[in-house]
Amino acid sequence: MKTYNVGILGATGAVGQEMLKVLGERNFPINELRLLASPRSVGKKVTFQGKEYTIQLAAHDAFEGLDIVLGAASNAVAKEYKDDIVKAGAVFIDNSSAFRMDPEIPLVVPEINPEDIFKNKGVIANPNCSTIITVVAVNAINKLSKITALNAATYQATSGAGAAGPVELREEEEALLHGGAIEPKVFQYQIAENVIPHIGSFNEDGYTTEEMKMQNEGRKIMHLPDLKVTCTCVRVPVVRSHSICVTVYTEKPVELDDVRKVISEAKGTVLYDVPAEKKYPMPIVTSDQDLVYVGRIRKDLIHENGTTLWCAGDQVRKGAATNAVQIALVLVGLEA
Repeated sequence: MKTYNVGILGATGAVGQEMLKVLGERNFPINELRLLASPRSVGKKVTFQGKEYTIQLAAHDAFEGLDIVLGAASNAVAKEYKDDIVKAGAVFIDNSSAFRMDPEIPLVVPEINPEDIFKNKGVIANPNCSTIITVVAVNAINKLSKITALNAATYQATSGAGAAGPVELREEEEALLHGGAIEPKVFQYQIAENVIPHIGSFNEDGYTTEEMKMQNEGRKIMHLPDLKVTCTCVRVPVVRSHSICVTVYTEKPVELDDVRKVISEAKGTVLYDVPAEKKYPMPIVTSDQDLVYVGRIRKDLIHENGTTLWCAGDQVRKGAATNAVQIALVLVGLEA
């Protein structure tokens, strides 16, 4: 089997570490592995498949000889090194939001639009985590009738704000138990025993940048340029896995049995929908794995063309690291 030289930009962060884990789980055919990070991480040791690797400095000349670079760094870092990666002849699969809406750069969820991977000119963008989970859950409904609109509310785990998010949640829980002071730093307000309907920055219409990603990215991934989305994004006191309630509007009414069938057959999804047995998707069911669980499927009571469902998935894995590794697998001709 052909092997490839693979780099991870931002290798010591939560997503970078998860990418490394998923590369091993998926048996990606690696020849050379190059782990790149900022100066504060240079020299640290990381073990991968029984071999020890030393973290190297992310620099403009660090990408020579690589075939694929998985990006797990900030927008600024991704922009700084994109041209160097492409010039070195590697394909940059980037998890930041820097290039998602560039019309020249594919935005890919392999279960939905794998053909777009091969339209790349050296860069492929990984979508927003909540967008990935939602579109994997609903895309199969397009087989029954074209999706025209989504009305969604996301319930996003604290780890979506980075490694410091769950730490702040735990510290606040301890403070509440023992009468300590609570001083939010990561989130706008106390997150323990609270929910915060604010992720991203607000625009003039009252929506946040995070909320608009569902529409803008969903259109590009599902090839539905006229898709309309109303979304509210909420931070909840959960450590891992995002949950989404979404009502899907289609051109024609669809039958619930047909919806359940296409979702059960769709790649990347698990139909988990037996309310009478209290079986429905939850973060504790969906964490640390790569499938999107879908349940609570029911007819919308407002519009005859609406179907409401609830889904959940691990935003660190499928919503970030795994999706990028799946793109790389398709790129080299392997099963994602």
